[in-house]
Amino acid sequence: MQVRVSGFLVREVLKGILKNINHVNKNRYAKLGYKFFVWSGQQEAYRHTTNSYHLIMKICAECEEYKAIEIGLGRKVAERFIKSKTFNYRPFKHSYDAILHNEYKLIEWVYQQMLADGFSPDILTYNILMRAKYKLGKLDQFHRLLDEMGRCGFSPDFHTYNILLHVLGRGDKPLAALNLLDHMKEVGLNPGVFHFTTLIDGLSRAGNLDACKYFFDEMIKNRCVPDVVCYTVIITGYVVAGELEKAREKFCEMIAKGQLPNVFTYNSMIRGYCMAGKFEEARSILKEMEVRGCKPNFVVYSTLVNYLRSAGRLSEARSIPIGSAIDSQCHGPATFLKSMNGKIELKGELGSGQMMIMGSITVEVEFSVELR
Repeated sequence: MQVRVSGFLVREVLKGILKNINHVNKNRYAKLGYKFFVWSGQQEAYRHTTNSYHLIMKICAECEEYKAIEIGLGRKVAERFIKSKTFNYRPFKHSYDAILHNEYKLIEWVYQQMLADGFSPDILTYNILMRAKYKLGKLDQFHRLLDEMGRCGFSPDFHTYNILLHVLGRGDKPLAALNLLDHMKEVGLNPGVFHFTTLIDGLSRAGNLDACKYFFDEMIKNRCVPDVVCYTVIITGYVVAGELEKAREKFCEMIAKGQLPNVFTYNSMIRGYCMAGKFEEARSILKEMEVRGCKPNFVVYSTLVNYLRSAGRLSEARSIPIGSAIDSQCHGPATFLKSMNGKIELKGELGSGQMMIMGSITVEVEFSVELR
């Protein structure tokens, strides 16, 4: 039976894919969403709507598949976004900001189109541009934009300062970061837990754990209450540096202060115990996680399994129920699409027991052009 491709069908399929994206399947679902988007756009009597462009952009962003927009959708999509005067993508002021936010390598072209159409950049535009320039490693252009923003009469907002703290943290410049925090207070913008967390994350990635501790303590002195994200960031930093005891202290501290660990916090602690060869403690943390109602995901199971296998503890590795995590996280859109009379084939097995133990999943996504 030939199914007519409609705006409703495309919208519901893309929404189904977007809703079910997770860490395990994001690469496959990005390909699935892209192939379906391209295929449906080639069908007679159907033209993609603004909403369908919104959805495929969001799918690419959620899956961190930014190149899919540039290579697969490319400038044609950007052109259609710009030409669509009804385009509205909250919380962005206009379509240009949405594209800039989601696709780093189209920045210069989109920004020039924006200026050519008579739109002036605002503070959000500059924040997106600076973030993207930093991601692309163009620090000279990053600083030029910051100067230009000031010349145009825009003062840095909370998000601008957060970007600057991220740059200083990753660059291991704690003194400059301290001066920037003081400057924020002078201009009436008190740093929040969001800013301190960004800085601590950057410094931990730079390997400066002493500075991480200093700013963590400063945050508390400034009456900012560290949340689960902040605790997870500093715990992860200690784990990566092999400072398991300090990580454990922060883990116990956060619980004592009423901050419940999330799946990322538990994964860091399990990783820390495994790195130290303390597998019984790692399994104990896994059990505690389940008791507290925090459901382990594929990443948590695979962390424990991979370390067990590396230590030669194969029987213990096989006892970890990683298959159930795969089953619960790799279904959804494919089932939904079949119910729409579409033929979506996910070729390849999720893996034999051995493949799943290794945490390897090889799946090829193929969309059948002919709907029956």
